[in-house]
Amino acid sequence: MRAIGNLLWFILGGIVLGLAWWVIGLIAFMTVIGIPWGRACFVIGNFSFFPVGKEAISRKELSQQGDIGTSGFGLIGNIIWFILAGFWLALAHIICAVAYFVTIIGIPFGIQHLKLAGIAISPIGKTIVTKEVALAARTANAKATVAALRNNI
Repeated sequence: MRAIGNLLWFILGGIVLGLAWWVIGLIAFMTVIGIPWGRACFVIGNFSFFPVGKEAISRKELSQQGDIGTSGFGLIGNIIWFILAGFWLALAHIICAVAYFVTIIGIPFGIQHLKLAGIAISPIGKTIVTKEVALAARTANAKATVAALRNNI
């Protein structure tokens, strides 16, 4: 089912915004300082091509450890990103979402575009994983939180 969903997504517009992510990634790679944003653009561009069955989650949520992208530097990077490119990518995803919401059959695609718009606003510190891995990470985090709370009682 995921293969069919991804194929439909790709044909019905996923290719356009995936390429948009890649073009912005190439522009970011042209500057040395833009390499971290460029790398994120290629990862999210691939996700934008075939999003069905995948999810974007925080790297801190996945590994239960912070890194530079999930720290204050990541916040600064996301602010710079939003000003330079994130706003425009998010706007493109929102416009596509509205177009898909007009049709009943396109509503799931519209919802996916809104998720991608959220990622376009702040991609630094996120990673793309399958839905199963995201669920496993969230379950492990919940168990760790419960264990910590039980130890404090």
